[in-house]
Amino acid sequence: MADETTRLDELLVAARFSRQDIPDDLVGRILTDADRIQTNRYAGPRAVAERREPGLWRQLLNSLGGWPGLGGMAAACATGVWIGMFPPDILPDPSDLVFQTQSDGELLGYYGLVDVLGGDG
Repeated sequence: MADETTRLDELLVAARFSRQDIPDDLVGRILTDADRIQTNRYAGPRAVAERREPGLWRQLLNSLGGWPGLGGMAAACATGVWIGMFPPDILPDPSDLVFQTQSDGELLGYYGLVDVLGGDG
């Protein structure tokens, strides 16, 4: 293990002090690219793109008051669904209104409630 470590240290020292030259054509391409980038950067302000009208969805979002308005609308919708599914006791059951499960006919026929329950009358 120690031999491998010393060998590695020797290779690292040799690599540190060795100099490998960069090819001249590579240096030329790098400098040409750098000049092109600097010229474009300092050429002046860029043309500003024309503003166009906002799309349909953006107009709808703006008319609702932006994201806060849309969030309030979503909360009101969720509340309406919740109350519709599980109504409080003071409200009529919407499923009875939709499916009309209540009837106007007499449920017990000619029997009175006392006769059905078997109580003293």
